[in-house]
Amino acid sequence: MANALISIQIIPKTKNGEDVIPYVDEAIRVIEEAGVKYEVHPLETTMEGELEDLLKIITKMNEKMIEKGSRNVISQVKILYQPSGIEMNDLTEKYRS
Repeated sequence: MANALISIQIIPKTKNGEDVIPYVDEAIRVIEEAGVKYEVHPLETTMEGELEDLLKIITKMNEKMIEKGSRNVISQVKILYQPSGIEMNDLTEKYRS
């Protein structure tokens, strides 16, 4: 079972005021390629996994934004670390029909 949930909102500084959505799509692709469980929400994406692995994914996401041409990147991150185990469903199950 995973020991962490991390929600991230990545905000790249784009070239010449470009639309950020293609950049965000690339950041989500990094998560997808990592193979962890994740959910995309309107203002952030939540990942489930081992804390150390998820933090490495965040590093790769930021690096991808720079590779794509961003001058800098703001990453707003929320971390729930629970060594005994945690899953997204533990927190949201009662809200799903």
